[in-house]
Amino acid sequence: MSESTIRRFIFEHLDIRGAVVHLGDSWQQMQVDRNYQPTVAQLLGELAAVTALIAGQLKQPGRLTLQLRGNGPIQSLIMDCNEQLQMRGMARSNPVVLPAPVPVLLGADQGGKLMMSLDMPNARQPYQSFVPLEGNSIGEIFEHYLEQSEQQPSRLFVTAGPNAAACLFLQKMPQADNHDPDGWNRISHMASTVKPAELLELDAEALLTRLFHEDTADHGVRVYDPQPIVYHCPEDWDKVRDMVISLGRADTESILEEHGEILIRDDICNREYRFTADDVAELFAKTTGQALH
Repeated sequence: MSESTIRRFIFEHLDIRGAVVHLGDSWQQMQVDRNYQPTVAQLLGELAAVTALIAGQLKQPGRLTLQLRGNGPIQSLIMDCNEQLQMRGMARSNPVVLPAPVPVLLGADQGGKLMMSLDMPNARQPYQSFVPLEGNSIGEIFEHYLEQSEQQPSRLFVTAGPNAAACLFLQKMPQADNHDPDGWNRISHMASTVKPAELLELDAEALLTRLFHEDTADHGVRVYDPQPIVYHCPEDWDKVRDMVISLGRADTESILEEHGEILIRDDICNREYRFTADDVAELFAKTTGQALH
């Protein structure tokens, strides 16, 4: 399974909804030339799967950014995704990160925060929320967050390896108890038996059938068409040129004199933009009609 998709589903007779996210090629591309420590890569992959899950609910153009920040060995995990499920992300950490409990890795007890930002084209400024890191895993942290933000009981099971990242999401809807008073408890219990290998290796239908055989046997679950997820980090020379121009002629001359070039690094896309003195002179000449001295 190298494709990257999200597949939503609903147990129609139980009023329980959910989704299965599988990141294959998109997750692999996000790791190219990063040399992440295995522990760092696992948590970043898990955050990627959760980000795709939440961004998949965007109903209009926008960009969702999720950040886990703290003073632990992993200083930050950042992932963003738009309504077209084009995503990118990165991690910052110590050079060596040994396995440890997630709260320790993220510095949860040292001011660690989950930050969510939603930037909509028609909004004056992004909507932002900041909450403490509560939970012993990425799954628990976001399970708690989703329950608080959506006011519905939720379960989230997430894992990641070098080649794939995946998650299974369940949410109890308002009428669930009217359909089956024990339905949510039963489905939650069966979901809790899921193994990391099953999340990473099985497609959505096979996973749901294995976990919820009785509830899927009589076509009690509707699985929707897959939505593709892609890694998206294109070059943006126009934006970078605007940054250079915004520095002004005096600052650009100073940087060139000290370093011989202007280097702008795009950390989230792992890309560098370099400008020689001739590049900068040409840029200012085109913009202002005046070359650098």
